[in-house]
Amino acid sequence: MSVAALVLAAGSASRMNGRHKLLAAFDGTALVRRSVEAALAGAPDRVVVVTGHRAEEIEAELAGLAVGIVRNPDYAEGMSTSLRAGIAALDPDCDGVVVMLADMPHVTGADVRRLLDAFAEAGGRAVVRAVSGGRRGNPVVLPRATFAAVLRLEGDVGARHVIESAGLDVVDVEIGAAAQVDVDTPEAVAAAGGVLKG
Repeated sequence: MSVAALVLAAGSASRMNGRHKLLAAFDGTALVRRSVEAALAGAPDRVVVVTGHRAEEIEAELAGLAVGIVRNPDYAEGMSTSLRAGIAALDPDCDGVVVMLADMPHVTGADVRRLLDAFAEAGGRAVVRAVSGGRRGNPVVLPRATFAAVLRLEGDVGARHVIESAGLDVVDVEIGAAAQVDVDTPEAVAAAGGVLKG
Protein backbone atom coordinates (compact mmCIF):
# COMPACT_ATOMS: atom_id res chain seq x y z
CA MET A 1 0.00 0.00 0.00
CA SER A 2 1.34 3.42 -0.99
CA VAL A 3 0.39 6.34 1.27
CA ALA A 4 1.60 9.93 0.96
CA ALA A 5 1.56 12.87 3.33
CA LEU A 6 0.22 16.20 2.15
CA VAL A 7 1.19 19.24 4.23
CA LEU A 8 -0.91 22.35 3.52
CA ALA A 9 1.29 25.43 3.95
CA ALA A 10 -0.16 27.90 1.44
CA GLY A 11 -2.61 30.02 3.45
CA SER A 12 -2.35 33.79 3.79
CA ALA A 13 -2.84 33.77 7.59
CA SER A 14 -5.20 36.72 7.46
CA ARG A 15 -5.53 37.00 11.25
CA MET A 16 -1.79 37.31 11.89
CA ASN A 17 -1.51 41.10 11.46
CA GLY A 18 0.99 40.79 8.62
CA ARG A 19 3.21 38.23 10.34
CA HIS A 20 3.52 34.66 9.06
CA LYS A 21 2.58 32.00 11.58
CA LEU A 22 4.44 29.27 9.69
CA LEU A 23 7.70 31.18 10.17
CA ALA A 24 7.16 31.35 13.94
CA ALA A 25 9.84 29.50 15.89
CA PHE A 26 8.93 26.53 18.08
CA ASP A 27 11.93 25.23 20.00
CA GLY A 28 14.10 27.17 17.56
CA THR A 29 12.55 25.64 14.43
CA ALA A 30 10.15 27.35 12.02
CA LEU A 31 6.66 25.92 12.43
CA VAL A 32 6.42 24.87 8.79
CA ARG A 33 9.67 22.87 9.07
CA ARG A 34 8.51 21.35 12.36
CA SER A 35 5.27 20.21 10.74
CA VAL A 36 6.99 18.79 7.67
CA GLU A 37 9.54 16.98 9.84
CA ALA A 38 6.63 15.40 11.72
CA ALA A 39 5.20 14.25 8.39
CA LEU A 40 8.54 12.74 7.39
CA ALA A 41 8.95 11.07 10.78
CA GLY A 42 5.63 9.32 10.27
CA ALA A 43 7.32 7.47 7.38
CA PRO A 44 4.79 7.83 4.57
CA ASP A 45 5.98 6.84 1.11
CA ARG A 46 6.21 10.47 0.00
CA VAL A 47 5.71 13.94 1.47
CA VAL A 48 4.26 16.78 -0.61
CA VAL A 49 4.09 20.36 0.69
CA VAL A 50 1.70 22.88 -0.87
CA THR A 51 2.96 26.46 -0.67
CA GLY A 52 1.42 29.75 -1.74
CA HIS A 53 1.56 32.86 0.46
CA ARG A 54 5.20 34.00 0.79
CA ALA A 55 6.19 30.75 -0.88
CA GLU A 56 9.89 31.55 -1.25
CA GLU A 57 10.31 32.11 2.49
CA ILE A 58 8.34 28.99 3.38
CA GLU A 59 10.27 26.85 0.91
CA ALA A 60 13.60 28.21 2.19
CA GLU A 61 12.72 26.85 5.64
CA LEU A 62 12.37 23.38 4.11
CA ALA A 63 15.85 23.30 2.58
CA GLY A 64 17.44 19.88 2.73
CA LEU A 65 14.24 17.96 3.44
CA ALA A 66 13.23 15.15 1.08
CA VAL A 67 9.87 16.57 0.07
CA GLY A 68 8.06 17.55 -3.08
CA ILE A 69 6.90 21.17 -3.36
CA VAL A 70 3.71 22.19 -5.15
CA ARG A 71 3.05 25.92 -5.59
CA ASN A 72 -0.60 26.88 -5.44
CA PRO A 73 -1.13 30.15 -7.33
CA ASP A 74 -4.79 30.20 -6.29
CA TYR A 75 -4.18 29.96 -2.51
CA ALA A 76 -6.09 33.19 -1.82
CA GLU A 77 -9.29 31.41 -2.95
CA GLY A 78 -9.19 29.08 0.04
CA MET A 79 -8.09 25.72 1.36
CA SER A 80 -9.86 23.69 -1.32
CA THR A 81 -7.40 25.00 -3.91
CA SER A 82 -4.46 23.64 -1.90
CA LEU A 83 -6.16 20.30 -1.39
CA ARG A 84 -6.81 20.05 -5.12
CA ALA A 85 -3.24 21.02 -6.01
CA GLY A 86 -1.83 18.50 -3.57
CA ILE A 87 -4.07 15.61 -4.57
CA ALA A 88 -3.38 16.28 -8.26
CA ALA A 89 0.37 15.97 -7.57
CA LEU A 90 0.15 12.50 -6.01
CA ASP A 91 1.34 9.40 -7.82
CA PRO A 92 -1.38 7.60 -9.79
CA ASP A 93 -0.95 4.47 -7.69
CA CYS A 94 -1.30 6.30 -4.36
CA ASP A 95 -3.75 4.44 -2.10
CA GLY A 96 -4.26 7.20 0.43
CA VAL A 97 -2.96 10.48 1.80
CA VAL A 98 -2.62 11.89 5.29
CA VAL A 99 -3.61 15.55 5.07
CA MET A 100 -1.80 17.72 7.57
CA LEU A 101 -2.22 21.41 8.37
CA ALA A 102 1.16 23.10 8.74
CA ASP A 103 -0.07 25.30 11.61
CA MET A 104 -0.53 22.47 14.13
CA PRO A 105 2.65 22.57 16.25
CA HIS A 106 2.00 19.63 18.55
CA VAL A 107 1.32 16.89 15.99
CA THR A 108 4.26 14.46 16.09
CA GLY A 109 5.69 11.85 13.80
CA ALA A 110 4.35 9.19 16.18
CA ASP A 111 0.84 10.64 15.77
CA VAL A 112 1.16 10.49 12.00
CA ARG A 113 2.42 6.91 12.16
CA ARG A 114 -0.53 5.84 14.31
CA LEU A 115 -2.94 7.28 11.75
CA LEU A 116 -1.15 5.53 8.89
CA ASP A 117 -1.11 2.23 10.78
CA ALA A 118 -4.86 2.52 11.41
CA PHE A 119 -5.36 3.19 7.71
CA ALA A 120 -3.39 0.08 6.82
CA GLU A 121 -5.37 -1.98 9.33
CA ALA A 122 -8.57 -0.81 7.62
CA GLY A 123 -7.23 -2.07 4.30
CA GLY A 124 -6.89 1.43 2.90
CA ARG A 125 -10.65 1.73 2.53
CA ALA A 126 -11.61 3.89 5.54
CA VAL A 127 -11.18 7.52 6.42
CA VAL A 128 -8.93 7.83 9.47
CA ARG A 129 -9.01 10.99 11.52
CA ALA A 130 -7.28 12.26 14.62
CA VAL A 131 -9.52 13.10 17.55
CA SER A 132 -9.02 14.73 20.91
CA GLY A 133 -11.32 13.49 23.65
CA GLY A 134 -13.63 12.22 20.94
CA ARG A 135 -13.76 15.60 19.15
CA ARG A 136 -12.74 15.38 15.52
CA GLY A 137 -9.58 17.17 14.52
CA ASN A 138 -6.58 16.81 12.25
CA PRO A 139 -4.64 15.19 10.58
CA VAL A 140 -6.97 13.06 8.47
CA VAL A 141 -6.13 10.14 6.18
CA LEU A 142 -8.18 10.08 2.99
CA PRO A 143 -8.40 6.89 0.91
CA ARG A 144 -8.07 6.99 -2.85
CA ALA A 145 -11.84 6.57 -3.19
CA THR A 146 -12.27 10.18 -2.00
CA PHE A 147 -9.77 11.82 -4.36
CA ALA A 148 -12.22 12.57 -7.18
CA ALA A 149 -14.56 14.34 -4.76
CA VAL A 150 -11.67 16.36 -3.28
CA LEU A 151 -10.73 17.51 -6.77
CA ARG A 152 -14.23 18.97 -7.13
CA LEU A 153 -14.08 21.09 -3.95
CA GLU A 154 -14.32 24.86 -4.26
CA GLY A 155 -13.81 27.79 -1.91
CA ASP A 156 -12.37 27.97 1.59
CA VAL A 157 -13.40 24.50 2.68
CA GLY A 158 -11.55 21.39 3.74
CA ALA A 159 -12.47 17.77 3.18
CA ARG A 160 -15.14 17.49 5.90
CA HIS A 161 -18.05 17.34 3.44
CA VAL A 162 -16.22 14.73 1.38
CA ILE A 163 -15.67 12.63 4.50
CA GLU A 164 -19.29 12.92 5.59
CA SER A 165 -20.76 12.12 2.19
CA ALA A 166 -18.36 9.41 1.00
CA GLY A 167 -20.22 6.56 2.65
CA LEU A 168 -16.96 5.12 3.95
CA ASP A 169 -16.14 3.87 7.43
CA VAL A 170 -14.48 6.49 9.62
CA VAL A 171 -11.86 5.34 12.11
CA ASP A 172 -11.10 7.77 14.94
CA VAL A 173 -7.61 7.72 16.47
CA GLU A 174 -7.13 9.51 19.78
CA ILE A 175 -3.95 11.62 19.76
CA GLY A 176 -4.82 14.02 22.57
CA ALA A 177 -4.90 17.81 22.49
CA ALA A 178 -2.56 17.98 19.47
CA ALA A 179 -5.53 17.18 17.21
CA GLN A 180 -7.20 20.46 18.14
CA VAL A 181 -4.33 22.94 18.52
CA ASP A 182 -3.76 25.17 15.51
CA VAL A 183 -2.36 28.67 15.59
CA ASP A 184 -4.44 31.22 13.69
CA THR A 185 -3.65 34.35 15.73
CA PRO A 186 -0.53 35.87 17.34
CA GLU A 187 -2.04 35.00 20.72
CA ALA A 188 -2.49 31.37 19.71
CA VAL A 189 1.14 31.17 18.54
CA ALA A 190 2.33 32.45 21.90
CA ALA A 191 -0.03 30.19 23.86
CA ALA A 192 1.29 27.16 21.97
CA GLY A 193 4.88 28.04 22.79
CA GLY A 194 5.91 29.81 19.59
CA VAL A 195 7.78 33.03 18.90
CA LEU A 196 6.74 35.11 15.89
CA LYS A 197 9.61 36.05 13.59
CA GLY A 198 8.43 37.75 10.44
